[in-house]
Amino acid sequence: MTMQLSEDRLVKDLVNDFPKTSDVFKRHRIDFCCGGNISLIRAAAEQSADMEVLIKELNEVIQKENPKEDIQVWTKSSSVDIIEYVINQYHRPLEEELSQLSPYVTKVARVHGAGHEELLRVHELFFELKRELLEHTAKEEESVFPLLLKLEDPPADNREEIISYIQELEKEHDHAGAILKELREITSDFVPPSDACGSYRLVYKRLEDLEGQTFMHVHLENNILFPRYIN
Repeated sequence: MTMQLSEDRLVKDLVNDFPKTSDVFKRHRIDFCCGGNISLIRAAAEQSADMEVLIKELNEVIQKENPKEDIQVWTKSSSVDIIEYVINQYHRPLEEELSQLSPYVTKVARVHGAGHEELLRVHELFFELKRELLEHTAKEEESVFPLLLKLEDPPADNREEIISYIQELEKEHDHAGAILKELREITSDFVPPSDACGSYRLVYKRLEDLEGQTFMHVHLENNILFPRYIN
């Protein structure tokens, strides 16, 4: 997605619409939380930031946050193409997002956990999910995907091995889904309370986005890629 950003656009509104722009503002030392009720041009001026560079970086993030894709096209794609897509469009962005979101989750739990105890559980669940997903994606890339690609050239004598791996991965998908389900429940569908600050709201929005991306990732593997090898 490419859009013409107005210099009068409020910082807080941009973060609300495109949560990952918060990383750009953080990099330029622009307060998107309590001080976010100011225009881009004013925010840039206050931090002596190059407006042209700021707009360029914001547009790059916005474009990545809004991929236009038809998941159905993958039913006719080769496994090589699907695996490459999963790695580049899900694994790499997932690693980046988990890394960048971690300090926000920790900060919000530390600052607001006393008044909102559910945030302490959100913190626990997020870091459990982070560990699970990073281990899971590493296993796919190092072991499972190479085995799948070997099966593209029959005859293959390791079909039982790959079926076992796939079943294990699907169980891990289920576990990640259970964590996301609990996160949604304890956050009341990722709706922050009325007294939530900008960072608090940001965490909930990015957790919801993470849920959506994870579901699409799992759908592509469970329902399109894996059945090719176990049916």
